[in-house]
Amino acid sequence: MSEFDRRAFLVASVGLGAAAVAHAVTTGALGAQQPAANFAPMEQGAYRSTMRPDKPGATPKLSVDERDALEHRIKCQCGCILDIYTCRTTDFSCQVSPAMHRDVLRLVAGGYDAPEILDAFVQTYGEVALTEPKKEGFNWAGYFVPSIAIATGGVVITLLLRKWGAAARSAAEARAAASPVGGENEPGLSTADLARLERAMREDA
Repeated sequence: MSEFDRRAFLVASVGLGAAAVAHAVTTGALGAQQPAANFAPMEQGAYRSTMRPDKPGATPKLSVDERDALEHRIKCQCGCILDIYTCRTTDFSCQVSPAMHRDVLRLVAGGYDAPEILDAFVQTYGEVALTEPKKEGFNWAGYFVPSIAIATGGVVITLLLRKWGAAARSAAEARAAASPVGGENEPGLSTADLARLERAMREDA
């Protein structure tokens, strides 16, 4: 491998490595908020009460559809990767999602709106209570870093491919200019073979 090829290869490796590291860092940063699928037995004891006192003169601020939409944003804590609405309506062996659903019902009846209910579950369980991290602070990196890293890697690879192509064309032109016969080396013939062929052609002439 030539010095140019080695240098280009190292640059490409660095570019791809940077993209991989950025993706790994981002994945790690969001890991606490978006845990991987857990195929272990359900943690039926994971439920913790998320009760809050009713507001004075409390009236529900959410319709049934809005409440269900809210439950899609709250993750069941049994160890699965489902939100509490999906878990409680599809896996009837889970005891955690129905209990969390009851807390949602009580909070809605207590006059709490959607952001307040989400905050209540985060206070109880931490950020892992959310199916998506809040778009604030360091969490914003999770939405942009992977795309930026991939785009940067793509630009680096494109530039390297162009350099390699230009270098290959230059090398081919140099070989063609240096070839004593027909402007191009014959496939499989060495310089000595070409010299003998040229002498034979002169003798025949």
